[in-house]
Amino acid sequence: MKHALAPVAALLIGVSILLTGQGLQGTLLPVRASLENFSTISIGIIGGAYFLGFTLGCLKGGELVQRVGHVRVFAAMTALASVAPLLHGLVVSSWVWSFLRLLTGFCLAVLYVVIESWLNERSTNENRGTVFSIYVMITLTVLAAGQMMFLLYDPFDMHLFAIASVLVSIAAIPVVLSTSPSPELPLHVELDIARLYRTSPSGAIGCLTMGLADGAFWSLAPVFTAAISEDISLAAWFMTSTVIGGAIFQWPLGFLSDKIGRRKVLVGGAIVGTAVSAIIVITVEDLGFLGINLLGAAWGAMTFPLYAVAVAHANDYADPSEYVTVSSGLLLMFGIGAILGPFIASAMMTLTNFSSLYVFTGIVQVLLVIYVTHRMFHRTSAPTDEHMAFTDALATACTASQVYEEEIQQLAEVDD
Repeated sequence: MKHALAPVAALLIGVSILLTGQGLQGTLLPVRASLENFSTISIGIIGGAYFLGFTLGCLKGGELVQRVGHVRVFAAMTALASVAPLLHGLVVSSWVWSFLRLLTGFCLAVLYVVIESWLNERSTNENRGTVFSIYVMITLTVLAAGQMMFLLYDPFDMHLFAIASVLVSIAAIPVVLSTSPSPELPLHVELDIARLYRTSPSGAIGCLTMGLADGAFWSLAPVFTAAISEDISLAAWFMTSTVIGGAIFQWPLGFLSDKIGRRKVLVGGAIVGTAVSAIIVITVEDLGFLGINLLGAAWGAMTFPLYAVAVAHANDYADPSEYVTVSSGLLLMFGIGAILGPFIASAMMTLTNFSSLYVFTGIVQVLLVIYVTHRMFHRTSAPTDEHMAFTDALATACTASQVYEEEIQQLAEVDD
């Protein structure tokens, strides 16, 4: 394991610091927006703006890396992303915050382009599963740690915004000072959503629906907890519990999909996720601190891993030469869903009540069950000899941290 991680140790350290700051912002901003009496629609717009910027970054990140290289892009994007938290604290305006979240989303997407292409070039088929499994766990763990840092200071103070800015800034240091060789410049990849859908309808729709559910959750879950309790610390605990649930079940559901089929896991996970959403909606007013966090963990366990399963399913049908195109297309599908999710969910919450967040996620998961079940009767499973192991599929997948990018050239070259 040491041999596999040594070439990417500096990058993983930088990612850990970067995503700790991102996790802190993910909880801090919706809570502070609620305390500032921003409307639920405004908070949904702020959340949607992040994923709009993220989608733009996915489209342009490869071009930036191709133009100036991985290290320079990583340094530039961390510098730009570190400005946003400070401005959030200095200028409290829903429109300004929407622009800043768009900027942050763009920067983070480009940074994931760098991170993913770097990890893939420095790993091999023999150790790629190990490298990416550690990367997945680091991502989820530090996001949870960042969310818990929310408890350090009063969200009305500038301290938390400053801490988030500092963390994002210093994330560049290990990468810039690393003696590890930089990856080769990526090749240009054209997106073809129509071809992606023809290759794997269930994979494409699975990524879209998970984007809808995850985007709504990340943007509005703190608003949901604020309506439950006046204790603002509940937001940090609830977000952390949900992420931990997703982290714990990432591998069991993935390996189960290797054994019984991806679509069966997509359907089963979505059914259980729908049931958890229904329980939350029905019992939310009677739940105590422990109950709401346990249900949050259960929802995360059944929802967050499904994106990676959908990506693995799509790659089961893809030719090795198409891995890059398929991965970028799936990421775009997720981004589109994550843009729309906060808008729709926030509108439902405004028209009804705060528990409509989980009414929305339940509806989304029911639609996924219906569609994938329909596809199961129209297409057989991928042949066993073409079925990609889940650990290898993660090399082109997005985890609960919401963002992977497409440059996986080395995988196809090694497989050839």
